[in-house]
Amino acid sequence: MGFDWPGLILAATRLCVCEDPRLRRRRRAPPLGELRVPLRKLVPNRARSFNICLEKRRLTKRPKSLDTARGMSLYEEEQAEAETAGEERGRILLSLCYSSQRGGLLVGILRCAHLAPMDANGYSDPFVRLFLHPNLGKKSKYKTSVRRKTLNPEFNEEFFYAGPREELAQKTLLVSVWDYDLGTADDFIGGVQLSSQASGEQLRHWCECLGHTDHRLELWHPLDGVPHQLGDKPVQDPACRPAPQWPGHP
Repeated sequence: MGFDWPGLILAATRLCVCEDPRLRRRRRAPPLGELRVPLRKLVPNRARSFNICLEKRRLTKRPKSLDTARGMSLYEEEQAEAETAGEERGRILLSLCYSSQRGGLLVGILRCAHLAPMDANGYSDPFVRLFLHPNLGKKSKYKTSVRRKTLNPEFNEEFFYAGPREELAQKTLLVSVWDYDLGTADDFIGGVQLSSQASGEQLRHWCECLGHTDHRLELWHPLDGVPHQLGDKPVQDPACRPAPQWPGHP
């Protein structure tokens, strides 16, 4: 392929895994999954192996008429470029569950995928920080252990924030991924903000968790390369209000 090195850094390879057409039970079976490998993670003249989990493929709606086909194709290209730009920092798999037995929120840091390399060797030494705002004291801040020389770390660590659901729903959970550097400042890789002020999957994840008890929900979230600015007076979305509880039910 005719790519020079500067152009290769901005490119990515997408692989889609499908069923064998001869073994399909249905005529039009959906793809099993796909993965994306940013080519900037490659090092010149050095072979690399990647251990990447498949993700569900996002299907794009097709136009109903030929008149809008050209406009839709341009829209799809712009949308694909926006999704690729949003994934440049990587993704993180989080689990949330409000425990009625412990009276607080359980936050699981499961793993990350496609993290941006921050070190000269083409890897990072990632760890995750958690901060619940507004909250005072050390109980609002946690961090995971460091995973050495990897862009797809597995953490499987869980942290606990005590408090009633009504109070937690008015707070903001800031999750950030960092590259550990010995003797120098750690490098910020990316972050995600879960709160009633968020939007999309971040809002849905937060509200569905705090709207019910003992309901564990795992979701992937793309990392934002710009640190989030926390406001002083968070406004609660009506969808985040806990569901009414009847006597005798959790």
